[in-house]
Parts: sequence; C-alpha cells; structure tokens
Amino acid sequence: MGNNREPLLHKREEEENEYFEDCPGCKVDLLKRSDRSVPVKAVFYISIVTLCAALPISSLFPFLYFMVRDFHIADREEDISYYAGYVGSSFMLGRALTSILWGMIADRYGRKPVVIIGTITVVIFNALFGLSTDFWMAIFLRFLMGSLCGIIGTMRAYASEICRKEYHALGISAVSTSWGIGLVIGPAIGGYLAQPAEKYPGVFSKDSLFGRFPYLLPCLMISLFALVATVVSFWLPETLHKHNKTNKDQSDLHDVAEGTTNGLNLSESMKHSERRIPNSQKSLLKNWPLVSAIFVYCVFQLHDIAYLEIFSLWAVSPRNLGGLSFTTADVGQVLAITGVGLLLFQLFAYPLVERIVGPVMISRVGAVLSIPLLASYPYIAMLSGFCLSIALNCASMLKNVLSVSITTGLLIMQNRAVAQEQRGAANGISMSSMSFFKTIGPATGGSLLSWAQRRQDADILPGDQLVFFVLNVIELLGLLLTFRPFLQEPEDNIPKSKKDSADQSENGIQETLSLTELP
Repeated sequence: MGNNREPLLHKREEEENEYFEDCPGCKVDLLKRSDRSVPVKAVFYISIVTLCAALPISSLFPFLYFMVRDFHIADREEDISYYAGYVGSSFMLGRALTSILWGMIADRYGRKPVVIIGTITVVIFNALFGLSTDFWMAIFLRFLMGSLCGIIGTMRAYASEICRKEYHALGISAVSTSWGIGLVIGPAIGGYLAQPAEKYPGVFSKDSLFGRFPYLLPCLMISLFALVATVVSFWLPETLHKHNKTNKDQSDLHDVAEGTTNGLNLSESMKHSERRIPNSQKSLLKNWPLVSAIFVYCVFQLHDIAYLEIFSLWAVSPRNLGGLSFTTADVGQVLAITGVGLLLFQLFAYPLVERIVGPVMISRVGAVLSIPLLASYPYIAMLSGFCLSIALNCASMLKNVLSVSITTGLLIMQNRAVAQEQRGAANGISMSSMSFFKTIGPATGGSLLSWAQRRQDADILPGDQLVFFVLNVIELLGLLLTFRPFLQEPEDNIPKSKKDSADQSENGIQETLSLTELP
C-alpha cells in the first residue's frame, strides 16, 4: 500500500516545486526556498512603500480644524468639526469605490504596477491638496488621491508572498506597523510644519509661498517622501506567478474522472485537484474565515479612524468646549512620541507575542484594554501642565499600540484564509469594505464631537464623555465579534507539530484507502 502511494507523493512534491524560468513569482519562490534568513531588505521596502501610503491619510488632522476655519464655510465655531469630518471622509470614499478594482488589477497584471501608480498619485495629489483654496477643492483632491492609490491592499498581499511562512507575522507586522506609524507620524508632520509663517517667522515670511499657503509645507514634505518611495518601488521583486497551468489542471481533472490514480482514492484526488483549480473559480464571499475576519477588521478600523480624527480635533479645541487648547505643534509632539513607542513595540515585541498567543488572542486583549483606557480620556482633560503631558503621552502611546496589534492580528488571519491567486482580490475586498467604514468614521466622528461640544451641561454623558463612550461601544462590538460562532480561524492558524500533521495525514490516507477496497 505504501509503495503504491510513494510515486504520487513524489509527484505532488515535484508539482509544488515547479519552476518556470520567465515567471517572477517562481523566482521569488525559489529564493524563499534557498534563503531561510530574515528578509530584512524585503521588510524595509514594504515599510517604506506602506508608510508613503499611510502618511497622507491622517497628516491633515492637526491642521484640518484651522484649514476649514480659513475656508470660512462654517457659521459657528462649533460647526468647524462637522465640515472637517467630510474632508477627512472624502479620501476613504474614493478608496472604497476603487479598492476591489485595484485588487483585480494586482491579480491580473502584478503587484508592482499598482504600487508604482499609487506612489506617483501621492506625489502629485497630496502636494496639490496643500494648495487648496476652498472647501470643495480640498474634498475633490482628497477624493482623487483615495481613488487612485491602491497601495495598502496590494502591499498586504505582497507582504505575505515575499516572506517565508515562518516570517509571515513579520511581513504583515511591517505593513501594519508602517501603517500605524504613518497614522501617528503623519499628524506629527502636519502639526509641526503647518502654518510655518506663524511658527517660524525667521525662516518663512508671510509673503512667501508657504505664508500664502499655510498648509502646503507638510503636504509637500510627504510628497517628497512619496517620490523616494516611487524609486524604491522599482526595486520590488514581482511576486505574482505569470505562467499558464491550464493543460496541467485539465490533466488533474482527467485523473479525477478516472476515479483513482496509482491507488489513491477518489476523495483524495478530488481534494488535490480542487487545490489545482484556479482560485478565481471559487467565490471569496463563501470563504467564511476571510469574510468574518474582514468584517471584524472593518469594525475596529471604523473605531480607529474615528478616534484619530476626534483625538486631533479634541486636542486643538478650546478648553471651554471640553478640549485641551493645544496648538498643532503640541499635537504633533504627542503623536511623534507615540510613533516612536509604536515602532519599538511592533519591531521587538509583537512577533514574539504573536507566536506565543496567536493573532486572535492579541486582538481580544487589545480590545479589552482599550475600553478602560478610552474611558479615562475625559478625566485626562481635567489635568494641566506637566501632569497632562505625561498622562496624555502615555495614553496615546498605549492606545495606538493596542490598535495596531488588533489590526495586525486580523490581517494575518485574512491572508492565511486565501491562496495567492486570490490574495490581491481578497485584500481589495477588505480595503474596499474597510474604506466604506472609514468613510463613515471621520464624518460621524466630526459631527459627534461638534454635537457633544454643544451639550457641556447635559446631565448624562456631558461634553466629550459622550464621544469616548460611543467609541467604547464600537470597541466592545468589535471585541464580541472576535468570538465564535462569528469569527472563524483559518485551518492553518491551528498550531500543529510537523510530526502530528504527518501522522494524521498518514492515518487519513490509510483509512480512506481501506474504505475504497471494501466491496
């Protein structure tokens, strides 16, 4: 029985190790098999490109309040946050409408072209956003930038393809870390460099270009970084397999029709042939581990983008409206410190913790700790001076570490739930869904803060207490969804030793072969 099975097993190994000389994906697979070291260069390239895509998303939040004020579209000061929310949402609306398309393009033509187009988009449209002179111009440019930038979903698929299986957590962590750092360093750049003629009058005069366009400098600096990322993206090795396996797949299906192959039973042949059938024929929407992970991810992302917008608007709001009366530079300093702490945690602590407890448990623990932390924010606002600075920096750092840990765990689950041929489309669906949720986040968060600031004397949840209570409700919903029966882990997420897997595989084959021999 064992002798009959050996040739087929060798055949499977040969199929898995097939190499097509002109296929870029095969070249990457060959390199991964021969090089077992930590993919430092790949992780570095992934981080640079992802950071380029993340920086423009939140860099406007510290100065958005003042930018909308300068547009003179709000009749009252309390209404500024309302209009600011729509500017923040326009980027996500554009990305929501095109993410699936970019995912399909990445699966058809490769990851690299999508990345290059996305970095060039940031170079052009982020700089133009800094030149906005009215409310609708700002919304239109942000919408275009979101529509044409398909980097994030593509890089999530790329990170799991360029790294060996044991380094998947590191690759996905590089994406989520750069994403998280971009979301906190972006506002730091915006906070320090906006309105330079007022902050640094010795360097920038009011009659200079940066005096007439006070929000151009941070946008221009991010565009210059995106230009560097464009150059880096040309060095990215393509991971998409570009060869025709149609004849081979038809041969496998013919073996199934015969019923047996060298003694292998029909069910085993069917399972093997299903893995060879192009994955485009299988519906992603029927993949419940993927769908459930995407939905939970979207709930947490709705919370995160609303928090980022609310935090910046709340910090720069005057004290009489429940804010901290911070300047854009003060907000930038807090977020810069947060970014350093986030970087250290994700590089040195997260991969170790993920290997010990798994991605789902990390997401649950992060959500549980976030709830009391957010509840403390209204009381932090009662502090002043050095105590306020220490408490706010610690809270901001811990909150962002927990948020990125939740995101990383769910991203790992999404990529493990699909094969490579569907990974671009799967991440496109994820990005599109997440972007719809993030479209709601800034607009709703800005409107909620604006309404809360008008009810400072309410008996129940006055002022900013209402805002952080609503954020906690969303966080609690996300936490509940991480449990069964809703969230289902991919099969290869279940830890098994190689010996146990081999024994189970051996027993399974023997058992099914015995069954087929019965009359």
